Amino acid sequence: MIERIDSGIVAGSSPVNDAIKAGNQVWLVAIAEDPVSGEIVAGGIEAQTRRTIENLQMAVNAAGGTLANIVQVQVFLIDSADAKGMNAIYAEYFKQPYPVRATVVVKELLAKGLRVEMLATAVVG
Repeated sequence: MIERIDSGIVAGSSPVNDAIKAGNQVWLVAIAEDPVSGEIVAGGIEAQTRRTIENLQMAVNAAGGTLANIVQVQVFLIDSADAKGMNAIYAEYFKQPYPVRATVVVKELLAKGLRVEMLATAVVG
C-alpha cells in the first residue's frame, strides 16, 4: 500500500506528492522552493542546492528517517557549470557512505528560475 507523507512543505498545484512510502521505502522529490510560500529561492546554485536538500531532509524526516537513510539521489541541473557549486553544498549534507547518485543536465526545469531538482530514495524503519 502506498502512503502519502506530509512533509510540511506547501503543496503546489501540480498533481505531485513530494514524498510517498511503501513498506520501508520512501521516494522523495525536492526543488529549491521556500517550504512556506512555495516561491523559488533567490540566489545561485549554492542557495538553491541548500534549499533543495533541506526540503529533502524535511520530507525524509516526516517519513521517519534522516538524510543518512537516503540510498539514491538523482540530480537534475540546467547548466553543467553548476555541478561544482552543487557538489560543494551536497558534501555538506551527505557523508560517507554517500548515496548512489546520477547527475543529469537538462534543457530546462518546469519552474521559472529553478536551477536544480532532486529525486531520492530512502529506506526507513
